[in-house]
Amino acid sequence: MKIEKLTEKAISLLKNLIETQSFSKEEENTALLIESWFTEHSIPFKRTKNNIWATNKYFDDSKPTLLLNSHHDTVHPNTAYTKDPFKAIVEDGKLYGLGSNDAGGCLVSLLATFTYFYAQENLKYNLVIVASAEEENSGLNGLNSMLPIIPNIDVAIVGEPTLMDLAVAEKGLVVFDATVSGTPSHAAHLNNNNSIYNTIEVLQWFKDFKFDKSSDALGDVKMTVTQINAGKQHNVVPAHVDLVIDVRVNDAYSNKEIATILQEQSPCTTIVPRSLRLNSSSIAIDHALVKAGVAMGRQTYGSPTLSDQSVLSCQSLKLGPGDSKRSHSADEFIYLSEIEEGIQIYIDLLNRVII
Repeated sequence: MKIEKLTEKAISLLKNLIETQSFSKEEENTALLIESWFTEHSIPFKRTKNNIWATNKYFDDSKPTLLLNSHHDTVHPNTAYTKDPFKAIVEDGKLYGLGSNDAGGCLVSLLATFTYFYAQENLKYNLVIVASAEEENSGLNGLNSMLPIIPNIDVAIVGEPTLMDLAVAEKGLVVFDATVSGTPSHAAHLNNNNSIYNTIEVLQWFKDFKFDKSSDALGDVKMTVTQINAGKQHNVVPAHVDLVIDVRVNDAYSNKEIATILQEQSPCTTIVPRSLRLNSSSIAIDHALVKAGVAMGRQTYGSPTLSDQSVLSCQSLKLGPGDSKRSHSADEFIYLSEIEEGIQIYIDLLNRVII
């Protein structure tokens, strides 16, 4: 099928995806739309929960395998929307709607790309595509659950909005729950061990602390206290203060190393990571995918935002139409021209690369 026709069909699919609610863990109906894409193009597929996947027609176990992945779940729309988030509206070359930019445009562009290559013989590598669920909430039934099911992957392109530049590294994430303790008491009595006052020095420590190792692609580790909670009554000094700390991890550290440093050095009474599985990810700057993209004039950079790259153990490149700054924003949109360009760049990249 010609690229122009695939692009037209991809945009039509995106409009239908926008108008079909698909919050994380509630992607049943968008999964049906993606099934229809494969059925329409006579491509055999499989479904595991709300994840839809397929391989190229002439899959060969002796060849390396490239994963194409993007997600079809969305966050909930924020309250600042002025347009209906579940209505696909085209104005001035922009397609508005929830999930249009993150990551519907990437998903339909990758579906079109996979379809373009599906029946080609003598590809230099295999293709596997996974339209995954539960990316936005880092759920257990998303791409991570598919890795034991799909063929072994050598390298991946993860579709997220990057303006079709090459995100060669991505920060990981560890969220910590911490407590600062003190002596509970009546507010009327002297108390030199007030947990809330004790928190002042702890907050200052988090504000001032710097991790030693920086990264060329991702810069420094970024640590932010994002939540604080204590007390239930005006006349009672609480026994402890609860903190939540968000840590964005560069590729110089593993999440386990970050946890060890904070547990050994932070002045909290307790500090416990919720999960260590969302690690930073990267691809070698001299990898064939990167070299091919650079030869096409695409820029490289390090991404501060988390994606399904975090669950992959292979090298991976984040690449897709749209702009990350529009993600989760009110009146989210993607330019139709970005989808057209994205499909063309994906196809040109895969035609160039030898894994």
